[in-house]
Amino acid sequence: MNVMPLLLLVAGSAGVAGLARRTPVPAPLLLVAAGLGASYIPGIPDYTLNPHIVLPLLLPPLLHTAALEASYLDLRANLRPVGLLSVGYVLFATLAVGYAAYLVVPGLPLTAALVLGAVVAPPDAVAATAIARRLGLPHRITTILQGESLVNDATAITAYKVALAAALGTGATWGAGLKEFVVASLGGVGVGLVLMVPLHWLRRRLRESALLENTLSLLIPFTAYAAAEQVGASGVLAVVVVGLYLGHRSWQVDFETRLQEEAVWKMVSFVLESAVFALIGLQLPVVLRGLGEFGTAQALGYAVVVFGVVVLARYVWVFPATYLPRLLSARIRDREPDTTWKAPVVVGWAGMRGVVSLAIAFSIPMTVRDGGPFPARTLVLFLTFTTVIGTLVVQGLTLPPLIRALRLPARDAEAETLAEAQAQNEASRAAEARLDALLQDGRNALPGPLADRLRTVLERRRNAVWERLGAVNEVTGESADDTYRRLAREMIDAERRVFVELRDARRIDDEMMRTLLRRLDLEEATAYREGTP
Repeated sequence: MNVMPLLLLVAGSAGVAGLARRTPVPAPLLLVAAGLGASYIPGIPDYTLNPHIVLPLLLPPLLHTAALEASYLDLRANLRPVGLLSVGYVLFATLAVGYAAYLVVPGLPLTAALVLGAVVAPPDAVAATAIARRLGLPHRITTILQGESLVNDATAITAYKVALAAALGTGATWGAGLKEFVVASLGGVGVGLVLMVPLHWLRRRLRESALLENTLSLLIPFTAYAAAEQVGASGVLAVVVVGLYLGHRSWQVDFETRLQEEAVWKMVSFVLESAVFALIGLQLPVVLRGLGEFGTAQALGYAVVVFGVVVLARYVWVFPATYLPRLLSARIRDREPDTTWKAPVVVGWAGMRGVVSLAIAFSIPMTVRDGGPFPARTLVLFLTFTTVIGTLVVQGLTLPPLIRALRLPARDAEAETLAEAQAQNEASRAAEARLDALLQDGRNALPGPLADRLRTVLERRRNAVWERLGAVNEVTGESADDTYRRLAREMIDAERRVFVELRDARRIDDEMMRTLLRRLDLEEATAYREGTP
């Protein structure tokens, strides 16, 4: 097996993603552009998307990472808009795009057109979260986009299976399609609910071994996905349910596990996201070679129509879905009084498509039930590719200036810092009361300096956040907290250099040096996190 193409993909995409951090261009767009350019370099191997790899091996960890970072409470508070987008919009887009393609492309059966509609219907989870993080969108809009992207793949995959069954001639009715959708949805949620508690219990039982816990953490999304798919349920929903639960309960696992898990999943997410967007660009030669009887100019004309319908259909759905519930319910108007036209404009324009659409498209079989070729399969692949590229490039590049032009209210950093300081103050008071109670017990007797040190650390933690709200140093521009953290890290660096010198002089061995350095690393991590908003 030649692993060089895989190494080239991972190394190249990681390098481009790293370069993107130094440019104003979002990483997904730069990666797609790099993939498009690389696809024409002589000697670059063909990277054909294999749905049997992308869906079960790439999608679960990406969804799991997004679910771990999402807020269960925020998603529950925005369940209505998330549900309307992730279920209602995907089904609406499937019908709108499918019917438009049926009218535009001569000889294209409606069933095959609906397959195309289902393929391009879901905005991509990776694209939505990556660009939302980069843009710093208002909290509620980010929550809605993330929630939509977590669930909509399940809706689209189910709609695709129903439309494909009709296109292949294996028989499908609206009633059967609805039944399959309900079974897949409820089954996926059910599998997630069944797995989440025992998986969390197992993580807590392994709390003495962070390595074992994080090994389990890496296996969880694949386990949830495979278990759900095995019983005909939605693996996507199973992964999301388990991820939301584990993220909501992450405070119950050991601190070392949390530190390692965060680093591990950040690395996994970075590598997979980078490779996924690069793969999108690398599909161009594969797609163009398969156009067959359709000319490039003719296919591009169809692509413009499909892209336009995809963009228009989202707005046709988003604005009524935003305002109709408010018109019909006084309770919603009272709960969400500050909604303006700007929010649905941004949500409507943030519907980038991604690798899931391409992976589903490549899974379309070559032939139908009677042995004939699948109608216009190559054109469906081409239209999927152009829609993905079009939304990523056109919408991705114009979304930042659109947000700036609309002057959406940014997150109130001062209010968030104040809330953080108040929360820390309450927690510190509880910790101080607990310390006083413990020190009254003779079994917990400590020398005065050590007891004072515990109180000093507590006081430092309580004051750190308040100091970010205070005056800055006129010379350096730093707050007192910034200066404290900088000096603490300088001191730690000095200690670290001494430990290395002692190791090099053979006064301590490598094992002891690593133990001492780990203590310093944890102290430095604490100093850094105390000042990170």
